[in-house]
Amino acid sequence: MTARRGARSGRGWDAIPPRPDRQPRVPPEPRSPAQGSLAGPSRDESEVAREICLKQLAARPRSRAELAQALARRQISTEVIAEVLDRYDEVGIIDDAAFARAWVSSRHHGRGLARRALAGELRRRGIAAEVASEALASLDEDSEATAARALVDRKLRTAAGAPEAVFRRLVGMLARKGYPAGLAFRVVKDAMAERDTEAAQFVSSIDTDAYGDADGSTDIT
Repeated sequence: MTARRGARSGRGWDAIPPRPDRQPRVPPEPRSPAQGSLAGPSRDESEVAREICLKQLAARPRSRAELAQALARRQISTEVIAEVLDRYDEVGIIDDAAFARAWVSSRHHGRGLARRALAGELRRRGIAAEVASEALASLDEDSEATAARALVDRKLRTAAGAPEAVFRRLVGMLARKGYPAGLAFRVVKDAMAERDTEAAQFVSSIDTDAYGDADGSTDIT
């Protein structure tokens, strides 16, 4: 007998019943913000906070304020942040004074930054003013002048253009690195005076004494 057209169509008495093994999918229970991708349900908030700190410190040294910000972004509670960071202070894992000294040494010798620029960087990383002052005390005007001259000599090797344009570019470069105006003008003038006759003639007309802020003082408050 030929099967009737439309049989087993899914309608009426001959409809195919749903398979019993196909149950509605239940979405997983969401994790808490503190657990994130670092922790499973059995790990407490302090353990998560410690692991976040260690990952941050593995990348580079951090100040206490930087670690606190990283923990706050992961929604760690303020109580746990204080507890974990206080403990790290006690055992010497974080030390803002040591951090500031290392930061000043690295950025001054590696990037040629002056005290003013370094003070701004330390402030943005949450270093207290008195701690920053102690770290910056290792840099005096002589060390800044030496670093500035090294920067200028390096740039002069490839500098092109009229002496006036070169002078302006070099002074601007030192200003961006935090050097006082008076120091920047003196260093660039001295370096260009030794470059060639044309440059020497141009800088001979520049009165560096007309520019103040030559003492290299730094406001870190």
